[in-house]
Amino acid sequence: MPRKSLVSSFLLLGLTFAAASEGAERHQGPLPTQRHKQVDALFAPWSGKGTPGCAVGISRDGALDYARGYGMSNLEYDVPITPQSVFHTGSITKQFTAFAIGLLAQEGKLSLGDDMRKYLPEMPDFGKTITLAHLMHHTNGLREQGQLLNLAGWRGDDLYTEADILWALTRQRSLNFAPGSEIVYGNAAYTLLGVIVRRVSGKSLRAFADERIFKPLGMADTHFHDDHTELVPRRASAYTPRDGGGWRISVPNIDHYGSTNLFTTIVDLLKWEQNLLDGRVGGPELIALMQTSGRLNDGTATLYGGGLHLEAHRGLRMVSHDGMDGGYRTDAILFPDQRLAIVALCNNGTIDPSGLTRKVAEVYLGEFLKNVMPPAVKVPEAELSELVGTYWSPLTDAVVQLEFKDGALRQVGVPTAFVPIGNGAFRPGESMHVWRFSKPAANAPRELSIKDAWPTTRDFIRVTEPMPTDSALAALTGKYRSDEVDMTYTVRVADGRLAIRWPRRDEVMLDAVGGDRFVCSLGTVTFTRAASGGVDGLTISHRRMRRLRAERLAVAEAPRSEAGPR
Repeated sequence: MPRKSLVSSFLLLGLTFAAASEGAERHQGPLPTQRHKQVDALFAPWSGKGTPGCAVGISRDGALDYARGYGMSNLEYDVPITPQSVFHTGSITKQFTAFAIGLLAQEGKLSLGDDMRKYLPEMPDFGKTITLAHLMHHTNGLREQGQLLNLAGWRGDDLYTEADILWALTRQRSLNFAPGSEIVYGNAAYTLLGVIVRRVSGKSLRAFADERIFKPLGMADTHFHDDHTELVPRRASAYTPRDGGGWRISVPNIDHYGSTNLFTTIVDLLKWEQNLLDGRVGGPELIALMQTSGRLNDGTATLYGGGLHLEAHRGLRMVSHDGMDGGYRTDAILFPDQRLAIVALCNNGTIDPSGLTRKVAEVYLGEFLKNVMPPAVKVPEAELSELVGTYWSPLTDAVVQLEFKDGALRQVGVPTAFVPIGNGAFRPGESMHVWRFSKPAANAPRELSIKDAWPTTRDFIRVTEPMPTDSALAALTGKYRSDEVDMTYTVRVADGRLAIRWPRRDEVMLDAVGGDRFVCSLGTVTFTRAASGGVDGLTISHRRMRRLRAERLAVAEAPRSEAGPR
């Protein structure tokens, strides 16, 4: 595309070229062979024949600069990863679903301001309108689809279908929050957007995207995967570590898409990244929409557009998205002002591709990246120890636990140490997230606020309730019924701890944190009490699913059906 036309497109998008960006355009950096050796060094730990790894692609000004595979695509047959290996990309998928919705909006077939129930009448009326924009920007309040199916009895290796997800979502009676009041990233909204594409266009999302996106861009190795039994030439398998050493296959078993399940290669994905610059398909207005932040009801920008994170990285504008599903780990980042795109598609569940793509960016743009990390300050160990404890969020029912270990404040179960940055604030490692502790008022618990990549700050208070006695634990046992997931749960005491189980799932142990509140692999389990003081139910909460309720059953009451559709 001629430079004049490209600049015109940027102006249409309202982009401004900073002086540093202009310098980056002229700057060539290290010689190509030097750059490529530095990239190779970053991925060297996964370049052997005994490990799954990554395919990495880099483009500059629309031209392929480097593409290489590291490690093995299939450990059973000794097949190496190449630039032509096809990967399941996880949530990188979302931007393509959003783009399909945008194409339909351009044609006047729908509007982002439409109520989702216009196209999904089977969804419950929650009393507040959820628009397509709410779905696109994660401001909808819907509960997370995978957690709902987990609590309904689906196992990790079960087949998950679109019908299963619709079954779970249409049973819900409440939301995590009022639409537009917060942003919480989730998958249910994008599965629903995929359904809407089919109902509005008359074609499946796969067929629509093939015709309107992939074929026009020459993405011949890309498709929405809608049949888990379909053969895909050059598909990379995925792996996670096996206890005791070695690897285990970890491939998602799903027949739904929209939120995930895009299959592609690094070469194809770089073609898409170029389209985010020049708008060859969709035009500048749709590209602008994709890169326009959603907003909360109070006007706060969410920094999430059409399936794209719109964050700055060390002073440079960046458009990105990562993905994680089974053992697949993926990341695609674009620096629009420098016209640099970096893609890493990995089949090794231990790899952090987001960290690696940003290190590749340092190789190419190092001298233009600013050091924006807040510097560390000294805090006496005694002051750090005072912050140890369990903190609970009244809004979300989430719990975080902090400990002092190896000379640093840490979140229990997370190896990253908290770095003090002054005024009661900490950052987790090299992250820009901020955990800030307030000085407690007299006779009041200490408070904690967490500001991560999302604009909604999460507030916590330290738990001061006593730990439950053996008799208190026994009083919580029994059966609990949730019609929202059509499941009955059994709570019992096992070896001095509470445990919860339900059909087809392994029993989950609950760890007390004070009063009627417990933490486990499900998130937070809180037992609720009637006005009389007796236990009348429990709720299960996670970052993406708040307070799913189960009512306590009377001893003589027989449970109803305990399985949804399979």
